Amino acid sequence: MSSKIRLFFSKELKANLLSNLSNEQSHYIKNVMRLKPGDTISLFNSVNGEWSAKIVSHNKENTEFKVEKLIKSKKLENDLWLAFSPIKKNHLDMMIQKTTELGIQKFIPILSERTIVKEINTERLKKIIVEASEQSNRISVPKIESLKSLKDFLDKFPNNGSLIFCDINCDRSNLKNFLQKRNQGPVCILVGPEGDFSERERQLIIEKKETFSLSLANNILRVETAAIASVTIVNYHLNFN
Repeated sequence: MSSKIRLFFSKELKANLLSNLSNEQSHYIKNVMRLKPGDTISLFNSVNGEWSAKIVSHNKENTEFKVEKLIKSKKLENDLWLAFSPIKKNHLDMMIQKTTELGIQKFIPILSERTIVKEINTERLKKIIVEASEQSNRISVPKIESLKSLKDFLDKFPNNGSLIFCDINCDRSNLKNFLQKRNQGPVCILVGPEGDFSERERQLIIEKKETFSLSLANNILRVETAAIASVTIVNYHLNFN
């Protein structure tokens, strides 16, 4: 029996490979989905693409599988990043999940003067990212960096990148024209904390030559709303213009 179950497999995938799922994945396959030897699943990673694999056996601690054939090759994707100030857990989880579905390649949590939540559980967020990647049919799995200060983020932002700053105080600008003329490196969307960046921080951001200020709405948006809206808008222009 073939299934629609997709699992991220970080190691090499190739035809006729015999290997084992992780303990957590094995439990899910065996005890939750109740798949049996002979059933087929999909395994993927950003290096090797997506492959069909047949379950060989269920052992006490893990499930053995054999890779059969390539289903989908890896493809070139927009190098789109999201830099954000941590927010409360439920809102943060939803923001990470949805922007993973929308195509973010890297998450960069930053601390600013008005950041309220000072810590994040990176390992928990990695699990959300993997699950969202599996569910959304994407092959790549985004990376998440450790917390850093806004200044450190700005100082180390690549010179060949483009920084899109979600700024309610800016004049309306033509995003389409900006993206057509942008640098060839990554495009990073920057959203502020609850209460927004301080004026000092705002000046540091807009003074960088790689920065383009983007106003999303006349209303004040929650952090997670601004992130999802901006990723949607930018990805649309990157894909279709």
